[in-house]
Amino acid sequence: MSLPPMVAALVVASPKWPAPLRVVGFGFALCAVLVAMGAPRAARRGCVRLADQLLGTGLSAPLESPTSRVDRLRTSAYLTAHMAVGGAVTVVTCLSVFVAFIFLSVWLSGGGPVEGYGWTLHVEHGWQGLWAAVVCAGCLALAGYVAVGGAAAMRLLATILLGRRPAERLAAVEAQRDLLAQRNRLAQELHDSIGHTLTASTIQAAVASELMDSDPQAARRALSSIEETSRAAMDDLDHVLGVLREGESPTTPQRTLADLGPLTERVRQAGAGLRMETAGDLAKVPATVSREAYRIIQEGLTNALRHSEMAGISLRVVAQDGWLEVELINPIDAKVPFRPGRERRHGLTGIAERVRLLRGEVSAGRTDEHGAHWRLAARIPLSSVP
Repeated sequence: MSLPPMVAALVVASPKWPAPLRVVGFGFALCAVLVAMGAPRAARRGCVRLADQLLGTGLSAPLESPTSRVDRLRTSAYLTAHMAVGGAVTVVTCLSVFVAFIFLSVWLSGGGPVEGYGWTLHVEHGWQGLWAAVVCAGCLALAGYVAVGGAAAMRLLATILLGRRPAERLAAVEAQRDLLAQRNRLAQELHDSIGHTLTASTIQAAVASELMDSDPQAARRALSSIEETSRAAMDDLDHVLGVLREGESPTTPQRTLADLGPLTERVRQAGAGLRMETAGDLAKVPATVSREAYRIIQEGLTNALRHSEMAGISLRVVAQDGWLEVELINPIDAKVPFRPGRERRHGLTGIAERVRLLRGEVSAGRTDEHGAHWRLAARIPLSSVP
């Protein structure tokens, strides 16, 4: 890592310059190349990866957001420290190993003088020169300690210079929160879609079984509806799994209010008497509201199929005056006694969460304590969608 900046600095610092100017030019070129090496985003990712693998720092990978100037300078500072510490460790370990080899070879060869840097030491032969072996062991130990100390210093510097700043940690937490919220939303959508499909398919299968002998054509239509409903559920499942796998989903986009026709038709094919009323231009409803409203209606119709008498279900969808209003009323099966608290289900909880996220209002319950109808009403603003 030190070769590019060192070569560039040596090229810039011409030998023809005066010594002071050559030192300044060498330092300026060295710093410039190190700053340039730390500028690319890949440089920071590479440094983090190397620190994790070679030093065991356990640093988190940098975020995919554009690298700031501070992060570039921190990366350059880490490269400078890496070059300085690595150079010092290399020099000390090489010299220590070299000195150890010299003393040991002189002692084993019968002794003799060892000269260097103006010093002269005479190594005796045999036991009298045993101190040379001690010097050899000390040099090797010094090399090991210097290497371990250099690694510890680089581990500390990597944590300081390559670790995420508070702003980055906050952004990472927010990204994780958004990911969990998205997965929770996808789980809710999967619950709504599969729940609706299983409910409608169960009812249609029962109808087909009853009509198999008396009305084969109606039984075939019920079985065909089961096939279509199951295929739609498989599309939803494929879409959700595609998103969870962080790959591009091969299916069509999520359903909106424009898909209410096929949804209500499947409910009618299940044997339910459904009457739908719409008002306003539903095509102009914001996409987020349109998707969530479709899921609200789907879950409401699923609950109606499960708990109603299959007749007299009415759906009203109105988009006007800056609001989207959804009202679903269905009769309650008289055979099921009323018990307070029985109405609360996971589906209603999901509906309330969807409406609350869109800053809307929702209510669900019997029309009165001994009423024969269940009413689900949601009111969502169109102009302040988050």
